[in-house]
Amino acid sequence: MNKYPKSLEDLIESYQMLPGVGKKSAERYALYTFFNLSEDNIEKFSNSLLSLKKDIHICPNCGNICESDLCDICKDDTRNKRQIMVLESIKDLLIMEKINEYNGIYHILNGAINFSKGITIDKLNIDSLSKKIENGEVDELILATNATLEGETTARYLKELYRDYNIKITRLAYGLPVGGDLSYVDEMTILRSLTGRREY
Repeated sequence: MNKYPKSLEDLIESYQMLPGVGKKSAERYALYTFFNLSEDNIEKFSNSLLSLKKDIHICPNCGNICESDLCDICKDDTRNKRQIMVLESIKDLLIMEKINEYNGIYHILNGAINFSKGITIDKLNIDSLSKKIENGEVDELILATNATLEGETTARYLKELYRDYNIKITRLAYGLPVGGDLSYVDEMTILRSLTGRREY
């Protein structure tokens, strides 16, 4: 036989959509799925994928993911809505929440400026942040993009964009390594970088 049955080939192609999964890994996953997972588990897995797109959406206020109209952080009245931390990804938000010391809200950019990869300013989630600043809803903007060339370029762009508004713009105090990604840094280092943030 030259190839697998069509349904198995389709599953192999589907697994290859995942980052870092090549043909051989996808083939291994597909065969494991067929031989080792029960029908109930396969159905549960399928339903999880379907509900991912059906039930979860982007919070229109901050760019976080949620299942209701706004995410839990934006709905929390105990948080300081006038202090906004700008992050590159939802993964970074989860890291920040783990330290349990920050009481403001967030804004997720969904990336950083990277011209070589075609990620320009218009591809980032900036418009809703600009509206809040233009409407006078922000006292402090904490630029917490990663300590990479792309993260620094993005932070500088945002600083220039909002420099004429009456807001405090700060940057995390990078005891974080240059070239570092927040998601790989320990919680104590992140806490120190938050408390030691500086005017930017």
